[in-house]
Amino acid sequence: MRAAAASWSWPGNPDALTVQTKYIFVTGGVSSSLGKGIFCASLGRLLKAHGLRVTIQKLDPYINVDPGTMNPYEHGEVYVTDDGAETDLDLGHYERFLDETTTQANNVTTGRVYREVINKERAGDYLGKTVQVVPHIIDEIKRWILRLAEAAEYDVVLCEIGGTVGDIESQPYLEAIRQLRYELGATNTLSAHLTLVPYLAAAGELKTKPTQHSVKILLSYGLQPDILVCRSDRPLDEDLRRKIALFCNVAPQAVIEAVDARTIYEVPLKLAEQGVEKLALQKLDRWHGIATREPDLSGWMRFLRRLNSPRDTVTLALVGKYVAHQDAYKSISESFILAGAELGVKVAVRYILSDTILEVGVAEALREVGGIVVAPGFGRRGIDGKIAVARHARECDIPYFGICLGLQCAIIEFARNVCGWEDAHSTEFMPETPHPVIDFMEEQRHQVAKGGTMRLGGYACHLVEGSLAHRIYGKVNVRERHRHRYEVSNVHRSALAAHGLRFSGLNLARDLVEIAELPDKRWFLGTQFHPEYRSRVGAPHPLFTSFVQAALAYSTGT
Repeated sequence: MRAAAASWSWPGNPDALTVQTKYIFVTGGVSSSLGKGIFCASLGRLLKAHGLRVTIQKLDPYINVDPGTMNPYEHGEVYVTDDGAETDLDLGHYERFLDETTTQANNVTTGRVYREVINKERAGDYLGKTVQVVPHIIDEIKRWILRLAEAAEYDVVLCEIGGTVGDIESQPYLEAIRQLRYELGATNTLSAHLTLVPYLAAAGELKTKPTQHSVKILLSYGLQPDILVCRSDRPLDEDLRRKIALFCNVAPQAVIEAVDARTIYEVPLKLAEQGVEKLALQKLDRWHGIATREPDLSGWMRFLRRLNSPRDTVTLALVGKYVAHQDAYKSISESFILAGAELGVKVAVRYILSDTILEVGVAEALREVGGIVVAPGFGRRGIDGKIAVARHARECDIPYFGICLGLQCAIIEFARNVCGWEDAHSTEFMPETPHPVIDFMEEQRHQVAKGGTMRLGGYACHLVEGSLAHRIYGKVNVRERHRHRYEVSNVHRSALAAHGLRFSGLNLARDLVEIAELPDKRWFLGTQFHPEYRSRVGAPHPLFTSFVQAALAYSTGT
């Protein structure tokens, strides 16, 4: 399959009647977790600041169809797009940095690729030919990469290849981008390679050999990098840059240092100082004059000034089952950072393992916090701790924010200790409970497959006028993203409401609870959806902003 150049009409474009989408392929070497996702998000933000239309795609080499069935300790957070894709957490960075909505096509896995090829083979699409990695798997990967440009009007698509060069599972992706670079042309593609330049304390110097070997491996796949991004914990001097340039066959100005930053939100500015996006624009050879202009980062600078100059500090407790993994609640953590910056408040999050909170003592574990967040999750482990935390927050009138399972635990606690149903529970944890206040959706009862079968993606939510939720949003109808299989039981809804629980957000089409709150408390609210998926730099989700305000007021006694 020879790739067709994806193009679209751009009214008023002085250079051409049609504009071909350009591709930037980002690979990594030496080590995983170097920050390819942050680099892609930052470069994408810079290109967008030049007025270009940008999106980012993550290509993951694992054979899972998506990360939806993975334990958070295995993969970190599962990010959900509005159209219902369970994806890699890097898509959260993409959306927060670019303020662009991603879709199913923005995250591709080897599992999805093979499933497509096998389905086509079963349907007879290959006309009896032997189905092989080359060309069939490679062609399918190329189709996924080109699909974004065919579906929308983008100037640039950044493609991040997961893993590191040399990994067996990454080889088909490297071959696919090698072919695309050949087929689309040298001025329509760019290769950026992210490597590690470690500092050896015993030698007292930074070492370039890992980067040199990583580039040699990349060259063995027929890919010459145009830009080298070198991660390090200290700056690279000019001699070191020239050495890397010489042995890796790139221009010295294309050796970019990526020194550890105080916050990931400083990375776009550090890259802009080195002119990374201008190098890319010059190499892609289209936008005459754009590369000579400075990107409009005024909004980003304002955000950083607020982030780095907080007037107050508030401590929040995040109670969850997966707190040992730093990325398990990534979007929630980032949402608090973004909300804090908006308010000029430094938000310090205390992560508390729900499994052990009863051993420590709930009051002791939650001492001196301004607000409590009970995080999403699946499975029985740690549930008693979450329910106890919800009770403590309600009885002590501490601001409480329950997200997904956090909402459900608050309702179980309310049913037991306010309604008097001591045996109330969720059928996820106690199938035979006489008071199933949380239960399966009807269509889930006979569902066997686990992957991709929950209520996923964006759904409408109607807010009750005069409620806390309505005041926070400032409107009646909103749309939020979901990832769950159990719902608040409609059988018990009226009885719960009669005891004071207010269901302030509903999906009217399916008559499902979306938000519940306690009007007699200073701030006690839970959502069945995941509001963290909609926070953006400079535009945090209003629920997070309101909760941080309430937590600060509680902690300062105002």
